[in-house]
Amino acid sequence: MRISFILSILFFLSIISVSLAQEKGFGIGVLFGEPTGVSGKLWLGGTNALDMSAAWSFKGDGNLLLQADYVWHSFNLLSVSSGKLPLYFGIGGRIIFAKNDINLGVRLPVGLDYMFSEAPVDIFLEIVPILDLTPSTDFDIGGGIGVRYWF
Repeated sequence: MRISFILSILFFLSIISVSLAQEKGFGIGVLFGEPTGVSGKLWLGGTNALDMSAAWSFKGDGNLLLQADYVWHSFNLLSVSSGKLPLYFGIGGRIIFAKNDINLGVRLPVGLDYMFSEAPVDIFLEIVPILDLTPSTDFDIGGGIGVRYWF
């Protein structure tokens, strides 16, 4: 009796999790590329989200960085037979904690985000032009591929 009750609750929670999957709530996962680290995304509305990472850059001496972007999603540009594949673009910033400096930059991410229809998971790919502002002005490109689980 107790096991069937627990299984029923787990089943109910998995249905809720799938129904709220990728266009609502909060997702957490990993990002591989430049930088590599933990990725999180919080939906703020039907097409807007806050996308953030705590990651490690492999450029130079290798440094910890934090980045956050406000992104807009276009769900109508690309059509797939199952799930959703929005193009997203946005603006944000990054902070790199270098040995002797804190570097600040402006990010302009552009990417694709495949949202599975039957699972609370998404896979994303992005490229990010970056304008570093401190300690000197410089242009950089970042990007990567990642996966997130949605709660």
